[in-house]
Amino acid sequence: MEKRVFERPTITKLSPGLPSKHGVGTAIAPMPFVEGLKVDELIEKYGSPLFILSESVMRKNVEDVNRAFKVRYPKFQLAWSYKTNYLDAVCRVFHQEGSWAEVVSGFEYDKARRNGIPGEHIIFNGPGKKAKELAKAASEGAYIHIDHFDELYLLADVCQKQNLEARVAIRVNMDVGIYPKWDRFGFNYENGEAWDAINRIMANPKLKLMGLHTHIGTYIMTADAYKIAATKLSDLASNIAHKFNHNIAYIDMGGGFASRNTLRGAYLSGEDTTPSFDEYADAITSAIINSQIKPDKLPTIILETGRALIDDAGHIAGTVIANKRLSDGRRATIIDVGVNMLFTSFWYDHKINPTQNHSGLVEETIIYGPLCMNIDVIRPSLMFPPLKVGEHFIISRTGAYNNTQWMQFITTRPNIILIDKNRETHIVRKAETLDDIVANEEIPEHLK
Repeated sequence: MEKRVFERPTITKLSPGLPSKHGVGTAIAPMPFVEGLKVDELIEKYGSPLFILSESVMRKNVEDVNRAFKVRYPKFQLAWSYKTNYLDAVCRVFHQEGSWAEVVSGFEYDKARRNGIPGEHIIFNGPGKKAKELAKAASEGAYIHIDHFDELYLLADVCQKQNLEARVAIRVNMDVGIYPKWDRFGFNYENGEAWDAINRIMANPKLKLMGLHTHIGTYIMTADAYKIAATKLSDLASNIAHKFNHNIAYIDMGGGFASRNTLRGAYLSGEDTTPSFDEYADAITSAIINSQIKPDKLPTIILETGRALIDDAGHIAGTVIANKRLSDGRRATIIDVGVNMLFTSFWYDHKINPTQNHSGLVEETIIYGPLCMNIDVIRPSLMFPPLKVGEHFIISRTGAYNNTQWMQFITTRPNIILIDKNRETHIVRKAETLDDIVANEEIPEHLK
């Protein structure tokens, strides 16, 4: 009788019912390509980790939001939110698609001007504008959105002393039925503060009231909140027309549209719960069209959404550094992407996929970054395959805020590449070197 070959026994964990918060049937599909290009080859060429931006996705998102609003309303204008991602290449994609610039600092204002945007196509928001910045913006015809009374008085003083006229709007905060209520910025609607600011502007011949602005919050998951906000701004506009016989040129609904990322702690996926551009557009345009504003005096709707236009266009690819078991038996995977370059990992349960095929077996895993700090956690818990050291992965929807809020800490910042419409790759920000880090340092003579 022939001796049988020994086969090592294996134990496979079965998951009937709902054994954990991850449910059953978890499958992590490989994601070997971005925009038709092999991720592993991009890492080999440009290094790891690597930020990847898709020009096609950006342009498609602009097309979608423009369509959603323009089929519902006669006058609509996008303004690219510089703080979301102010890489020049990114800004210029949106500007080529017709977007103005929305900035919140003198630095961002100068960046927009350097990108070829004239002052009359810049919306200047933010609570920290300086006298010199206000004078420059006023002289160049920018729209200055006044945030508080001290700024109103400062701008009035600048215009009087320098004989300037400023085109202005006010930022209005209000109760739209969501929590937390954003009342830090702007003038309050409910307590009459916004109307007080409007009256003071209309009494000053150096200030020309052009519009009304609100930004009700961030990552707003209900379009109804925008309907309430647009209704209240429309009521203000009607009152201005009635009292002063003055019709404002625009209503700026700010941003805050959610992307399809899943917020930390959310029960349902962002892919299933995020409102569409059409839902946001329905809420905003119906409120303004159905208001007391006369049809021939309808203001332009300006939108400053950033996250919803760029998040899906960004990925970060990287490499597994190590695997280990924690004291409680859980698996930990250490990768070369830390929270210093993926700031949004504090907000989102980012989708992470291996770039290569795997056995299909997964187990609960913590994904750590490479930094020597305990908060460097990219995902605190997910069902993930056991990737080996040196294997690659890709993290999706990283286009918003990471390239403006990242910082050099322990590790230097990597290359950022743009994949254009023809699937050609371009470095749009070079990886840092030690020379870049120390370039602005000065050593006192006694330490040389």
